[in-house]
Amino acid sequence: MTPIILIPARLGSTRLPGKVLADIAGLPMIVHVLRRGQEAGLGPVAVACGEAEVADVVEKNGGIAVLTDPALASGSDRIHAALDVLDPNGRHDAIINLQGDLPAIDPAYLALVLRPLALGYDIGTLVAPITSAEEAASPSVVKAVCGFAEGAAVAPALYFSRNPVPSGEGPLWHHIGIYAYRREALGRFVELAPSPLERREKLEQLRALEAGMRIGAAHVPHAPFGVDTPADLEHARILLGAKN
Repeated sequence: MTPIILIPARLGSTRLPGKVLADIAGLPMIVHVLRRGQEAGLGPVAVACGEAEVADVVEKNGGIAVLTDPALASGSDRIHAALDVLDPNGRHDAIINLQGDLPAIDPAYLALVLRPLALGYDIGTLVAPITSAEEAASPSVVKAVCGFAEGAAVAPALYFSRNPVPSGEGPLWHHIGIYAYRREALGRFVELAPSPLERREKLEQLRALEAGMRIGAAHVPHAPFGVDTPADLEHARILLGAKN
């Protein structure tokens, strides 16, 4: 595979507007994410920006920025638009969608999300064990229904929900919103209309499953810290400030 890492970033955020430009340990959050992508060493890294302000910050910090239509509905649409600009000849056959609110992600995770593609899946993603009742009950923690055979690093993702599923004894898996797409799979996905279960659960990845696309999940030890609220932002400032 010849991967490219694309980071969708826009200023509009329901719970924390402008968070991608929020200062964390002296750098805008999007620059931290950009550097985590670069540290993975998998291929080129670029930010698919919804606004010129974001693009300016990325370029001033030595990154590649592509300005995309701010009206695009999702991050998947944004990275697809950026891919057409950056790689019109189709050299990159695997596209990693790295969310712009994961400033402390382990760069090694970006290699792991490619594993399902090597096994023939259309889309790869990551899951981590749920370790508390609070995490299991929280609707902000998306659960992935997947059963790993003993010793297996990858399992098919059969469903995603905000509820603690499946029932019965056994592990629950916290879905991490990082994806790797085969190039043709990304193109197909963005052409699909929102699906009934996607609208019901408010989870975009269900659109792919309802269309018959195969998602494989690789498991990692723990979920990376994401920034969604002002409290998360303060935590990120402490966490990354201590590392610098």
